[in-house]
Amino acid sequence: MPKTKIQKQEILRSLEAKIGKSKSIVFAGFNALGVKDNEALREKLRAENGEYFVAKKTLMNLAFKNQGIEGLNARGFDGKVAAIFSYEDEVSPAKAVHAFAKGKEANIFFLGGILEGKILSKDEVIALAQLPSKTELYAKLVGSLNAPISGFVNALAGNLRNFVYVLKAIEEKKA
Repeated sequence: MPKTKIQKQEILRSLEAKIGKSKSIVFAGFNALGVKDNEALREKLRAENGEYFVAKKTLMNLAFKNQGIEGLNARGFDGKVAAIFSYEDEVSPAKAVHAFAKGKEANIFFLGGILEGKILSKDEVIALAQLPSKTELYAKLVGSLNAPISGFVNALAGNLRNFVYVLKAIEEKKA
């Protein structure tokens, strides 16, 4: 049954609100995605503070145009399109969909995305999904910052250790 004009306006307002508060948006195509898989993906995205939303392409285009995002044409995507919104971490929805899609590449796949107002291609979204998480990047940064300090401490400790060995050798020689 077709949607009424009022229903479409409500969907449009909802889409505009989601676009306004999201940090990033990933577009995914889906074919023959079962109800269980669909719900599992929605749950995974909710855990990452994201949201999976399906709407008509014309409504998506209108919502993006109303939010000032130019150059995006959802009609250019083949098949059914889902918009996946992220409200906290910019990368988490792409990572969640990428992890979910393993083994189901025919059922769900990336089409593109938006990050900080810039339109991303399919390849850029895949690259984004393969990045380490924020906590992993923080850990690597802390390790990199800590490495010179640790090396300096070890060098100082090595000099003291060698000095103790020399004193011990002199003691053994005199005994």
